[in-house]
Amino acid sequence: MKSLSPLFSLHTPKIPVPISATNFNFLPLIHAAVQNPKRPKPAVKKRPLKPTKTLSPAPVTVPPSSTPPKKVLVPIGFGTEEMEAVIMADVMRRAGAEVTLASVEEQLEVEASGGTRLVADTFISDCSDEIFDLVALPGGMPGSARLRDCKILQNIMSKQAEEKRLYGAICAAPAVTLLPWGLLKRKQTTCHPAFMDKLPSFWAVKSNIQVSGELTTSRGAGTSFEFSLSLVEQLFGESVAKEIGESMLINVADNDSRKEEFNEVLWSLDHNPQVLIPVANGSEEIEVVTIVDILRRAKANVIIASVEKSLQILASRATKLVADKMISSAAESIYDLIILPGGILGAERLQKSKVLKKLLKEQELAGRLLGAICSSSTILQKQGLLKDKRVPTHPLVISNLNNVVDGARVVIDGKLITCKGFATATDFALAIVAKLFGHARARSVAEGLVFEYPRG
Repeated sequence: MKSLSPLFSLHTPKIPVPISATNFNFLPLIHAAVQNPKRPKPAVKKRPLKPTKTLSPAPVTVPPSSTPPKKVLVPIGFGTEEMEAVIMADVMRRAGAEVTLASVEEQLEVEASGGTRLVADTFISDCSDEIFDLVALPGGMPGSARLRDCKILQNIMSKQAEEKRLYGAICAAPAVTLLPWGLLKRKQTTCHPAFMDKLPSFWAVKSNIQVSGELTTSRGAGTSFEFSLSLVEQLFGESVAKEIGESMLINVADNDSRKEEFNEVLWSLDHNPQVLIPVANGSEEIEVVTIVDILRRAKANVIIASVEKSLQILASRATKLVADKMISSAAESIYDLIILPGGILGAERLQKSKVLKKLLKEQELAGRLLGAICSSSTILQKQGLLKDKRVPTHPLVISNLNNVVDGARVVIDGKLITCKGFATATDFALAIVAKLFGHARARSVAEGLVFEYPRG
């Protein structure tokens, strides 16, 4: 197996400005952004000396009133794997869980392993007296070590195991976090291939998902959807997991071809690719984080730019992301590739940006590369940038597009790349890596993700 050391090289994140915890129902807040885009920015406060009680964000799908919502804790720290944390939170919220992203750091804003900045809902200290139906640990390095060194989290997780409530870990976390806490005893366990030798050999299992009593473990960012669906099934039942899998194109994706290409042209460049990802309130966080994470692993220079009035945006499933730049500042540079993430409300917000409209038109006139996922393909169509171009799309927006290709997750037509969205974002990002850098690098990145790269 090729060396995976770049994936787990120690990353020293920048120390961000503390942002105060906020209680909110995220859907009204997103719609408020549309109705009142000039609302004042929230004041930046220092972390209180004594932790205050903070409620989790409201779930996306509210279970019947007679059933209390399932409560899920997802701790994050500097160097946490962003794909794993965001996919877990997103999938759980779609299932109806009340998910809390909790920072083990001294601030809520956390720079993840790939450089994406996430804003937690609360501090881990605010969760110490809560009872959770599930505590799930994302991996990444040094994120897993940051979780391991948090005594409050160790106490929460130990109590979770003692009281036989569900707990899980993915990637490096089983070996780096749970093993030193003594929470893998007599449990069959899997983890990222780079850490398998740290597990007790008799109990180590080379499988994408391993359920052993209350403990569920998984291998890496590329198995995050499987891991999350397994946890949904244990919390809510098989039918809910199946419904979520189909809506997010997880279960049905195997029936599609990975990629179809038309009007093939070379994308090779004589410099490091410069990539722009515009984001807005309501953008689909899984798509944003997946594309950014994978392209940065391949060593592309990726800039996330906000079209809102602030760098922080509230994504479609309540995850708070912090962009690298405002769109006005990002527009001063030239990009080899501009990719529009999906999310119906996010696409509407992107469509209203005059700066982005100009950028897209200039991109097309200059013959540079464009990409779009799911509902954002309609942005390109409205600007006349999909003329005679073939695209796939999510079933929810298929009626709004022309020249749709059935049965393909990703479609490349000349210098345009599009995909259905959600779980197919990984195929989308790896297809971009293959076009820009070649199949060898794409296969190496996929190996680090523990994602099956297509042969041939």
